[in-house]
Amino acid sequence: MTTDNPFFAPSDLPYQLPPFDRIEVGHYRPAFERGMEEQRAEVAAIVADPAEPTFDNTLVALERSGRTLQRVSAAFFTLTSSHTSDELQAIEGEVVPELSAHSDAIMLDAGLYARISDLYARRGELGLDAEQAWLLERYRTDFVRAGAELTAEQHERLRALNAELAGLATDYGNRVRDEMKARAVVVDDESALDGLSADAIAAAAVAGKDRGLDGKYVLNLILPTSQPPLAALHDRGLRERLHNASIGRGADGENDTTGLVLRIARLRAQRARLLGYEHHAAYNIADNTARSVAAVEEMLAKVVPPAMANAAAEADDLQAVIGDEYTLQPWDWAYNTEQLRRARYAIDESALRPYFELERVLHDGVFYAAGQLYGLRFSERPDLKAYHQDARVFEVFDHDGSQLGLFIGDFFTRASKRGGAWANALVPQSGLFGTSPVVCNNLNINRAPEGEPTLLTLDEVRTMFHEFGHALHTLFSAVQYPKFAGTRVPRDFVEYPSQVNEVWMLWPEVLEHYAHHHVTGDRLPQEVIDRLHAAEQFNKGFGTVEYLAATLLDLAWHTLSAEEAEAVTDVMAFEAEALERAGVATPFVPPRYRSPYFAHIFSGAAYSAGYYSYLWSEVLDADTVDWLTERGGLRRDSGDAFRDGLLAKGGSADAMDVYRAFRGRDPLIEPLLKRRGLLGDAA
Repeated sequence: MTTDNPFFAPSDLPYQLPPFDRIEVGHYRPAFERGMEEQRAEVAAIVADPAEPTFDNTLVALERSGRTLQRVSAAFFTLTSSHTSDELQAIEGEVVPELSAHSDAIMLDAGLYARISDLYARRGELGLDAEQAWLLERYRTDFVRAGAELTAEQHERLRALNAELAGLATDYGNRVRDEMKARAVVVDDESALDGLSADAIAAAAVAGKDRGLDGKYVLNLILPTSQPPLAALHDRGLRERLHNASIGRGADGENDTTGLVLRIARLRAQRARLLGYEHHAAYNIADNTARSVAAVEEMLAKVVPPAMANAAAEADDLQAVIGDEYTLQPWDWAYNTEQLRRARYAIDESALRPYFELERVLHDGVFYAAGQLYGLRFSERPDLKAYHQDARVFEVFDHDGSQLGLFIGDFFTRASKRGGAWANALVPQSGLFGTSPVVCNNLNINRAPEGEPTLLTLDEVRTMFHEFGHALHTLFSAVQYPKFAGTRVPRDFVEYPSQVNEVWMLWPEVLEHYAHHHVTGDRLPQEVIDRLHAAEQFNKGFGTVEYLAATLLDLAWHTLSAEEAEAVTDVMAFEAEALERAGVATPFVPPRYRSPYFAHIFSGAAYSAGYYSYLWSEVLDADTVDWLTERGGLRRDSGDAFRDGLLAKGGSADAMDVYRAFRGRDPLIEPLLKRRGLLGDAA
């Protein structure tokens, strides 16, 4: 099992794609053990080198370390997100704390930090180029933030905190995934699904069959609070049942996550204090482009009042539609919004779905836009196998015909996949190693019955364009050092390129190319397109407030001091008080994520105190979309400028310096406020 372990050498497949068809569950544990052992030995050799520290014998050597560990980690955590099992979850529970301890052993190594500090003190005389200088800057910053300058006693406390937090986050993520499956709504009678499209009902039947419930229908939950069927179901009782299933996740029962939430919040607050910060938010945001909690709060303060006013006006409009029949409730919002949308703009979202067939959206929409803007070409590679039969591999060719990388599309929901949508790199681009990127997009689209086309909602189309923006960021990476590859940028910058890519979804040239009825072949009528554009700010109050509520809830948890976090004992009571205090409490608009299933912030540290990133990135996104529009939209010279000036840079320079160099100035917030209907009279 160990001598022929596929992780012990680089993959022999194109682009070093992991050989998933040869990887067995039993390979992971030995590969993790060897990978950590090898990297410890490599770091020890760096520290023991008697030569004076140089850029090559310290930082480049550090970048070269841990190759086995990188290979196994990339494959393993792709599987635990996209196609997990009880065996993989058991390994994950064991190995995550070990990986945390392994990282601490490196980041808290006094000898290694001494060499980095020596280089940093002499940085002006080392003759480094810009990327090398930034690599030194980032390594020093990362080591300091990891606690390298703390005492030995503090190191021990920090190691214990990190290990426990790693285990808690894994447990939280697994419970959220299990809870989504457990809370799915089972419907016995098809008549209760009246209002759903025929293909959506068929997908619910497939979901029932997948669970061994032949003859029944299952409405699978997606990760956010708002569930898509709520917009169409005529049965108000079923709407209420579905909504309550969604917001009740993780608050009680076998998969209760509230105890984990409290423990994670407390430990993060304790760790922040140990590292010299007031709270976890201050620690995390200090290394983002926002730099301070105050800067984030200043931005949010400009958005909350007009967004709440818009949501209140929308609620009044909906109640007017309902009349005296009943009083508006959260489970009614999407349904009556859809009725109002039809009345006001003659838009029926369910009637749009036949124009959004998955294959056509992918090839003639997402890929087509990338081809027109950047000159890319995509060729499916059925000979290359990914980790699941649904995950399809495409080779990506650059504008000059050269090989650029691999793109893996994994679009369908399944019980073994976590909720939501995301992108991840299986192989990062690096000039140091001569590697080209392999990037994967995951969505959670309900599969159509065998032989029938999968039709997407407008939101699913948007998500496909969004996630592909992350893929482009990864594919266009042109850096020397893997530390900077692709989306390895500050958390509040990473969503910016992906949000920009959403603009092509309704761009006339792109929409005309992919939005054709899957039966008749007719293009989406121009009058419908015009109405879609006219309705772009429709329901923006709801969308903005549900996002702001989640953002401010994230900040509420992570601006707690150690003492304040210890005093919180009731998760749901804290949540209610936090939303009220932030001015976003409304009976009609629950947070996009509630604390028991807020996986972005509790199943990992990436978005903790960082969920504001989507809005912060949207400032850059809206400003850039204005630039693209001014230049005529889908033009190769614009694509090349955006690619070369921003996407290719990855994390190889200060993110805002990169933006300023690309845009020629600081970003303006006005394009965002205008887009969301939050500017003056538009509100």
